[in-house]
Amino acid sequence: MAGTRASLSLSTPNEEWIQSQIASGEFSSRSEVVNDLIRRTREIETIRARLIASEQAVLDRGWVEETPEQMLSGFKAKAQRDDKL
Repeated sequence: MAGTRASLSLSTPNEEWIQSQIASGEFSSRSEVVNDLIRRTREIETIRARLIASEQAVLDRGWVEETPEQMLSGFKAKAQRDDKL
């Protein structure tokens, strides 16, 4: 995969950690380590955004008080009323 070359300045502890990742055999280069960190961070940002949206939904609409069985019963009743079941 082609990419953009970049020059990075790293603190000594971060450089040592990157080198330990390469030495462990998990990665073969600094680029692989950095790209993996970026990919993981992007995944975390997506998960965080979903959690925030869920929390906001609870604040806006409150917790669901029905049991799963009650919810299923309601879905079935609605489907029957709409001639979908």
